[in-house]
Amino acid sequence: MCEDHHGGPGRRALFVTGAAAALTLGSVSFASAADGGRESRTVRGTLPPGSPDFVYVPVEVPAGVRELKVAYTYDRPSVPAGTMGNALDIGVFDDRGTELGGRGFRGWSGGARTEFFIRADDATPGYIPGPVREGTWHIALGPYTVAPQGLSYEITITLAYGEPGEAARPVYPPERAKGRGRAWYRGDCHLHSWHSDGRRTPAEIGELARAAGLDFINSSEHNTHSAHAHWADVAGDDLLVMLGEEITTRNGHVVALGTDPGTFVDWRYRARDNRFGRFARQIRRAGGLVVPAHPHATCVGCNWKFGFGEADAIEVWNGPYTPDDEVALADWDSMLVASVRDGRGWLPAMGSSDAHRSPDAVGSPQTVVLADDLTREAIQEGIRAGRSYVAESARVALSLRVSGGRGEHAGIGERLTVGRDTPVTVRLEVTGAPRCTVRLVTDQGVLHTSAPLPVSGSGVVEWRTTPSYAAYVRAELRHEAAAGPLPGPLAAFTNPVFLGRRED
Repeated sequence: MCEDHHGGPGRRALFVTGAAAALTLGSVSFASAADGGRESRTVRGTLPPGSPDFVYVPVEVPAGVRELKVAYTYDRPSVPAGTMGNALDIGVFDDRGTELGGRGFRGWSGGARTEFFIRADDATPGYIPGPVREGTWHIALGPYTVAPQGLSYEITITLAYGEPGEAARPVYPPERAKGRGRAWYRGDCHLHSWHSDGRRTPAEIGELARAAGLDFINSSEHNTHSAHAHWADVAGDDLLVMLGEEITTRNGHVVALGTDPGTFVDWRYRARDNRFGRFARQIRRAGGLVVPAHPHATCVGCNWKFGFGEADAIEVWNGPYTPDDEVALADWDSMLVASVRDGRGWLPAMGSSDAHRSPDAVGSPQTVVLADDLTREAIQEGIRAGRSYVAESARVALSLRVSGGRGEHAGIGERLTVGRDTPVTVRLEVTGAPRCTVRLVTDQGVLHTSAPLPVSGSGVVEWRTTPSYAAYVRAELRHEAAAGPLPGPLAAFTNPVFLGRRED
C-alpha cells in the first residue's frame, strides 16, 4: 500500500489515473504568503515492489510565486546479491498537466540530482525556466527499481513568493557550420552533459569534441530538452551542434537526432502501450531522425523492445566496444540479410560514445558521414542514406569502393547495378589501424579475412566476387584478438555496398 503523509494542508487520497502505469497521490496545498516570504511542505510515503512506472504528487501553487524548489531523499536498504535495490527518478510538470505528449513538461533529472528549482529567469540543468504560474503542478516520481522492503521517500516542496525575474529568450546554435563542400564529416550523436546524468558542461563537451577531431555533435539528454538553449556559444564555424534528446523509456532508449530547437519528446510508455509510433512521427515532423540506442545493452530498461519499423538508423556501437555491441552488430547484419531477401529498404548503422563523464571519451566511437555540406540537413541525409562508417577515433580513416562491369562503381551506402554474374572488385583503403585485420562480410557471412595490417596502420585490401555470390559487402577492421578463435574488438566498420540489380 502506498502511504501519503503531508506536512501541511492537503487531501490524503490515493487514486489511479489512466493506465495502470501511473498513480496520483493526494494534493499538497499552499496558502498565499507575503511578498518575499517562503513556505515549505513535506511529503512522505512508501512505494511497494511492483509500483507503477510513474507516481504523481499534485501541488496546488497559488498566485505570486517567484520560485519553486523541490528536494527529495529515499532509503537505500541492503538487498541480497542479484536483487534490485531502490532507485527513484524525479521531474516536474506545470499547470498544463501531465497528459502524454508533455505540454506541461518542465524538467526531468532522473536520479542524477537530489533537488531542483525553477524560476522565470533560471532553472536547474535539466529543467525549463519560465514563470511559476498559479494552478496544479505535479511532482513526477519514477520508481525505476524498488527493493523487496519497499521504497520510502521524503519530498520537500518550497515556494518563494515575490516578483518573478525577467525570462530570457532562448538562443539556439545555427544549423550550419563552415564545411568543406561534399566531404566526409566526423560526428558523435549521443552525448550527455550536466543537463541530465552527465558531469560535463556543454562548453567542456565542445572542447573535447574539437580535440577528438569532430565536425558535428548532437545534444541527447535523457528525457529533457533543457540543454538546447545552452549550445549556441559552443557551436562555431568548425563545429556543428545539432539538438535532440535521448528518449529513455522502460523498454529501451532512442536518440532523437537533429530535431528543431525546443522539441520535447515524451518517454512515459512501454512497448505494450503501442504508442512509440506516435512519438517517432513527432521526431520526424520536428526534422529529426529516429535512432534506437544500444539495443542489446544489459542495464534495466535499456534493451530495445519497440522493433525497428520506425527507425531511420540504429546505434550498433555504443562507447567502448563490449559483447552487447557484438550482439547488436550481428543482429543488424541479420536485418541486412532480411532486407535483401524481402527486397525492402535497409537500416543504416551508426556508432556514438554515449559519453557522460571522465574518463568517457567523446568521439569514441564516431560516425563518419559523406555529406554535401556541414549542415543539419546534409548530415542527416548522409546518415539516412547509409553513406557512413564508424571508427574508434579520428585516427582511423577508410574508403570502401566496389567496381565492375563497364567502369561502374559504388561506395558505402550505394548499389553497384550490374548483372548477377558480373565480376566485381572490392577495394578497401585504410589508414590509422596498425595490426588490425580486415574482414569483408556479406549476406553469406565473412568471406574474406586479410593478414594484419602493418604497424604503420595503412594498407589496401582487394577481393573479387560477383553479385550472385555476395548480395552486399561491408568491411570490419578488428584489433588483434587476445586469445582464442573469437575476433578482436572493432576498430571500424562500414555500412554495406549492395551488389546487383534489385530484381536479382
